[in-house]
Amino acid sequence: MSVIQASVEGQTHWAYKEEVKLFLWQKKRFANTNYRGTILFIHGSSWCSQPTFDLQVDGRSWSSVMDFFASKGYDTWCLDNEGYGRSDKSRDINFGVENGAQDIVAATDYILKHDAIQQVLLYGISSGALKSALFTQWYPERVSRLALDAFVWTGEGSPTLVERRKMLPNLVGVNRRPFNREVIQSVFDRDHPGTADQKMIDAFATASLELDDSVPTGTYVDMCTKLPMVDPLKVTVPTIMMRGEYDGIAGIDDLIEFFRRLPNTDKHFAVMPGVAHASFQQTNYLLVYDVLLAFFSQTPAVFLAK
Repeated sequence: MSVIQASVEGQTHWAYKEEVKLFLWQKKRFANTNYRGTILFIHGSSWCSQPTFDLQVDGRSWSSVMDFFASKGYDTWCLDNEGYGRSDKSRDINFGVENGAQDIVAATDYILKHDAIQQVLLYGISSGALKSALFTQWYPERVSRLALDAFVWTGEGSPTLVERRKMLPNLVGVNRRPFNREVIQSVFDRDHPGTADQKMIDAFATASLELDDSVPTGTYVDMCTKLPMVDPLKVTVPTIMMRGEYDGIAGIDDLIEFFRRLPNTDKHFAVMPGVAHASFQQTNYLLVYDVLLAFFSQTPAVFLAK
């Protein structure tokens, strides 16, 4: 096996949110690397964590973002939010954004104790970015650096949400929506077809459908009816906002205004060329990794006394 194809063995863990059982997947840093931090990855609305963050595809070097960061010295974790993947799906609710942020509370309760650390590096994509930002409002002391990918603030200027609101009559009052290859393909085709390789999409769909044949409606409903859910003035940790060039979930002006209001001066805004939604599944995924690695590995600033 070549170095760029290397992988590390993962381990299953379970966290609990009262009686709710939540699936956690851990991949530790490569044995020959120095520890650089612990990353928790949070998935979006339409699929669970392992296909998103630990997908193995033949011929696609570092297809797993968890393997990539493990090779750089990071311990990595991902979480199936309640209602997704291997986590509990039994409650009669639609598993919205706030519920997902509560999952991150339970996950970090477990991870910080298990790894004997005080903070995580937190990455969330799409509705996972909303969950991550909301969690960080509640528990800033648990987050050393926050990465918000495909984030949406007020929803202004979002063509994806314009179309999604047309679906609301079929989503309100229903806890789950159908999940199949057509749904998965539509996510990769809706913004700019061709930005993701079809072989990767097929492998991603196969892995995802082994775990879910339906997914919750809650984050879709919340993103259409409850925005804004996050106050940028309360996101006080170092933050990067990552937006794919073609991503239709959030208007650029909406994100820039959110960015402008972030109070921590250690803040970054990255537009990723040639990238649509689902950053880690794009043809330019290695570019996305580079953006995230630069932010997570940044040398801490020395601030002069005022």
